[in-house]
Amino acid sequence: MPRHILILGGTGEARRLAARLAGEENLHAIVSLAGRTENPAQMPVPVRVGGFGGIAGLRDYLAAEAISAVVDATHPYAAQMSRHAAAACAALGVPLLALRRQPWKPVDGDRWREVEGVAGALAALGETPRRVFLALGRNEVRAFEAAPRHSYLVRSVDAVEPPLAVPNANYVVARGPFTAEGDLDLLRDHGIEIIVAKNSGGPATYGKMEAARALGLEVILLRRPDVPDVPAVETVEEVAHWLERTNAPDTQSRTRAHRSAL
Repeated sequence: MPRHILILGGTGEARRLAARLAGEENLHAIVSLAGRTENPAQMPVPVRVGGFGGIAGLRDYLAAEAISAVVDATHPYAAQMSRHAAAACAALGVPLLALRRQPWKPVDGDRWREVEGVAGALAALGETPRRVFLALGRNEVRAFEAAPRHSYLVRSVDAVEPPLAVPNANYVVARGPFTAEGDLDLLRDHGIEIIVAKNSGGPATYGKMEAARALGLEVILLRRPDVPDVPAVETVEEVAHWLERTNAPDTQSRTRAHRSAL
């Protein structure tokens, strides 16, 4: 019987890992998505959408589905899901590996300011009206209604509905990867003066950072949240090799033990 592998997804790395594992006869991979994106990218393996119901719900799911290993390939800012995965896997003895991107590092010419969350970004924008590029999730941009003095350009995977309750806002619905050239044109066309973004890492959305450097723009970066200290790698191939080396636990015994404890 193939081993059941749960990929906690929502990133390009999760899609690439799913594609890498799709042809493995001894593995049955399933990708879990939080459901925040209305039209997620297509996956070559089965997908489940929605939350698990906290640590207990995830623990129940791992046992019920006889999951033999979990790969946390969530976004660097999805810290709560990472914490739940670490706790649930530890409780059941399920091997867990994180597939993590390294954060971007500033180079000569970058004007970065790191802040704590959206509240820190709002404070950093100041009182003087500015033309702001918001490269955040559509749910997070809602907080900027508290600063209607600024003009906003919002780029998101899904449309922001309803639009922000501010006098001046424009919207771009697009999915990365984005190029430096394209982002340079975007920032110029809209007269952007400052960027608010996450330090997501990876090449897919780095274009705006290169464009900001070229234009001498300040970038406000939301600080990455702390994530659990679990084994972690940076590439899909490293995950594949880890799965080859990881002994499959006795999932049937674990499932029976978990059910008997309920």
